Amino acid sequence: MNLYDTLPEAAPTVFGAEAVGSSAYDVLTVDVPVGSWIPALEIARDKLGCTYFDWLSAVDEPGTGFRICAHVVALEGHRVRRLLLRTTVPHAAPSLPSAVAVYAGAEWHERETFEMFGVTFTDHPHLVPLLLPENFEGHPLRKDFVLAARVAKAWPGAKEPGEAHDPDAPKRRQMLPPGVPDPNDWGPLKGQLPPAPARPARTPRAGAPTRRPGPASADAPAEAPAVRPARRTRSVSEGSASQAAPAEGAPAEAPALRPARRTRSVSEGSASQTAPAEGAPAEAPAVRPARRTRSVSEGSASQAAPAEGTPAEATPTAKPPARRDAPWHDPKPAFDDPAPPKPAAGDPAPPKPPAGDPADGTTTPDHHDGGDA
Repeated sequence: MNLYDTLPEAAPTVFGAEAVGSSAYDVLTVDVPVGSWIPALEIARDKLGCTYFDWLSAVDEPGTGFRICAHVVALEGHRVRRLLLRTTVPHAAPSLPSAVAVYAGAEWHERETFEMFGVTFTDHPHLVPLLLPENFEGHPLRKDFVLAARVAKAWPGAKEPGEAHDPDAPKRRQMLPPGVPDPNDWGPLKGQLPPAPARPARTPRAGAPTRRPGPASADAPAEAPAVRPARRTRSVSEGSASQAAPAEGAPAEAPALRPARRTRSVSEGSASQTAPAEGAPAEAPAVRPARRTRSVSEGSASQAAPAEGTPAEATPTAKPPARRDAPWHDPKPAFDDPAPPKPAAGDPAPPKPPAGDPADGTTTPDHHDGGDA
């Protein structure tokens, strides 16, 4: 059994009494004090088989210090075992022994951590800046590092679209992200900028109702206006508050309230189409019958066949069939000839016109003189 498999429970036995082990996301984490930093790296390399050095960096923990982390891996038996060793150095004196003697690959990572966080690694062979330009002041990955570029140029959230560019115009309070100081407290314009103008108070809209709070105590003056009661949520079937039934003991002269709203389906029709109740006076007007649901094939009520016993004049004329769109499918003469009068009873039949008479619609051909003229 590999000693790695006994972690994290055996962390005090393997790395010392002050070591604390934990496991999360398939990564074993062991925290050791600063004095056990180099011995812990040697134990990970020699006893746990973590011969592969992955990376080394730091995290700025405000109020705690700089937490230095080294990630090493064991690759024995075609199996990947991860181990994260951590230690914490104070902000006041961030110093730690160099791990180059144990893992040669830590040289580049310690130079970067020194440049970005300001942690000094003693016994490092060449601890000089690596990434930043020369004469750069400060350590960018510290939480207290000032973002000087935001002091020279306002960050994009300083103005809202449509706000005036006049510095004296009232505007909303500017919000600064973490690490951005006030330009009047830090930078080339320190103490030279006027204070930000205060935003005027919002005036109430014209015509908007104002609600006054109720009395703060029982000793409030009697002239304080009564506040409106809390709004009540009512469903559609219950109706509005004005449709509620009157309470018991209501005076007789109180006006009758409208009955509660009733939910009706389409087939039942509206309330005005219901049958009259029993005992209704005879002079009450007849209400319209309930609405009937009809399909497309049945047509509307005006197209229904007349009931038996219905007088002929009460039956509406049936709608003629629809005509076709093309006019040549339904030809119609341009001028209608007047219908001949009907002969009376006992009159002789009119004589039949001779052939060629224009009365029957035929014409006699004209005789051409030819060349006899």
